[in-house]
Formats: sequence, structure tokens, C-alpha cells
Amino acid sequence: MNFFRHPLWLVGFRPFFTLACVAGALLPPLWILIFRGTLPAPTRFTPLQWHAHEMFFGFGWAVLGGFLLTSTKNWVNIRGYHGPALAWLVACWLLERLAMGFGGDWPLPLFLLANHLFLGSIVAMLMWTLIRHRDTDSYRDNAIFLVMLPAFLLAKNLLLGDHPTAGYSMALSLYRVAFLVMFERTLTQFMKAGFQAQILRNPRLDLPIKLLALLLVFEFLLPVALTVILSLLLATLLLIRFFFWHPAKAFTRIDIGIMYVGYLAIAGQLLLSAWQALTPLALTGTVATHLFTFGAMGCVIPAMIVRIGNGHTGRKVVFAAADRAVLWIMLLALILRLLGPQLAPAAYLHWLDAAAACWLLAFALLGWRCIPMLWQARIDGREH
Repeated sequence: MNFFRHPLWLVGFRPFFTLACVAGALLPPLWILIFRGTLPAPTRFTPLQWHAHEMFFGFGWAVLGGFLLTSTKNWVNIRGYHGPALAWLVACWLLERLAMGFGGDWPLPLFLLANHLFLGSIVAMLMWTLIRHRDTDSYRDNAIFLVMLPAFLLAKNLLLGDHPTAGYSMALSLYRVAFLVMFERTLTQFMKAGFQAQILRNPRLDLPIKLLALLLVFEFLLPVALTVILSLLLATLLLIRFFFWHPAKAFTRIDIGIMYVGYLAIAGQLLLSAWQALTPLALTGTVATHLFTFGAMGCVIPAMIVRIGNGHTGRKVVFAAADRAVLWIMLLALILRLLGPQLAPAAYLHWLDAAAACWLLAFALLGWRCIPMLWQARIDGREH
């Protein structure tokens, strides 16, 4: 059989969700070993730069890339990237991991090439899809991705350059936009299918939410007072909408309730960041940042991998006991990472160890569950 006709290369979510499971399991424990000094940090960057980059642009973009490569083709009703084009992106992603881990002594031009091939390629390919097929696009607000996608390139360079704080802030804010767009589109379907419930969708509320989130992508350029106002306003709008999205029903099911946890984590991160900008709080660790990375990314991503992996391989979207266990483990990781250090600051490193162990266990279990079906043909006879 032709190599590129293997099911792995038929749709973007297949190879990239495979990589996401591996990265989600390995990157947090690797970071703990580097943080503790057990392993040496990559020589071109500080340990924190490496950690932020690999979680946002390694793990995060494995997920976001797989999601967008799959969803954009459905939005504009085309075949989508597959075969050699998809293999090229995977090779570039792997080359970037190699460069970030072991490219400290590489010649600068080679390192820069290796470090930009993946993101540059996938951003160009996704934007080409949305621009070329804009007349058949199902979502008018997909124009937001034409701003978001190239902004990731700026965030990456700021993070690895002389402005790492601005870079990680921008990257986090870009993921916030992506999650908010995803919540609007998916929770509408999930709540209707799961509970026959209609959640509030009003352009006069949805549009300001997305525009405020997009504006906050550039918060590093804004006065602190304006950033605080915008953050509080966005959090307020999100919480108002939350109460019209039937949370009491959603929290009766872990597979849907976990999405609401992620939604609240976004609002909480905005409120906590604004509060700390006004009155610094005596908290142990980077609580606001990890409320987002654990509460939104860590909790929501496994649920989306299960849903997309099942649905797009012809299976029923049903969460088995092992799938639900993954979600509970990630909720435990959230509690251990945020609440544990506040209760016992002296044991800070042990809380980090426990949270990283949860990531390893959860994503290893997720990979065991999902990777075999990602590598197999659809069970309903369809090609892709």
C-alpha cells in the first residue's frame, strides 16, 4: 500500500492528535526534570522560555493544528490537506522539537529555519484555505483566524527573543480566542444533542466577546489600566453568557461539564490577572497563567480529542470509563497545580511533581485509547 494512503495521512487530526498525546504525556515531566536541575535546559533559551514555547507551540499547536486542518476543510467544504502535504507538516513539527531540544549549538540560520518551518507552513496553508474558499465558508466570523494565525508567528518570536513575557502573554491570549470560538460552535451542538437545550447565541453578545478577546492579544502594547478594564469587561460578558448556557445541566455529564470548566477557567484567568495588576496577591506560583493552561487547555483538549477522534473515524461519540477517567485525572491536576501550593507552599515542588504525573498518566491513557483508532481506517466505510 502506498505510504501516503495509510489512514494516518488522510486527515489532519490523525497525525497531530497522535503527536498531541505523546507531547501531553512527556513535556510536563520533562519540564519538572529541567526545573529541578536533573536535566540540562536547552542552551539557546532560559528554561522558562523552553517550557512556555513547547507547551504553546509544541503540544498546543499539535492540538490546534489537528483541529484546524480538520475543521477548516469542513467549514469551506473541500477535501483538505492530506498525504504528502500532511506528512510535510508532521516532519516540520518533529524537526522543531529536535531543534528546541538539541539545537543549541546549531548554526543560527539552520536553527531559525528548523524553528519556523512548521508554524510558517501550517499558518500559510490554513490561511490559503480560508482565503481561497471564502465564498463557501460556513462561518462569517472566520475572518478572525486571518488575524489570529499570523499573530502566532509574532508571539513565537517574541517568546524566544528579547520579550518572552510579551510572547507568552500573546500566545495565551491567542489560545483564548481560539477556545472562545470553539466553545460557541461546539457547545451549541453538544447541549442540543445531549440535553435538547438551546444555549444563548446572540451576535450582540458573541461579537463583542470575540473582539475584546482579539484586542487583548495585543495587551502587551496597551496601558495596564486599559488592559485591566478590557479584561474585566470580557470576563463579565463571559459570565453573563455562562448563566444562559444551562451550566446546571452541563455539569451532570463530565464530558460536557469539562468544557464548562474550561470556559470558567478563561473567565477566572481574566479576573485574576486584572486583580493582580491592581493589587498584587500573595499567591504561590503563576496561578493566573496555569489556571488557563491547566483549566482550559489541560481539561478541554482531552475531551475534544476523544470527541473528534471518535466522530471522525465513524464511531459513536461515547465516552467510555477510561475516557472519563482521563478527564477526572486532568481535573485533579488542575487542583494539585493551583490549590496545593496555596495550602502548603513549602511542598511546592512536590505539587508540581504530582501535577506533571497527572499529565503523564492522563495523556498516556488518552493515547492508549485514541491512537489505535487514529491509525486505522474509518469503521463506516468512508475514506476520510
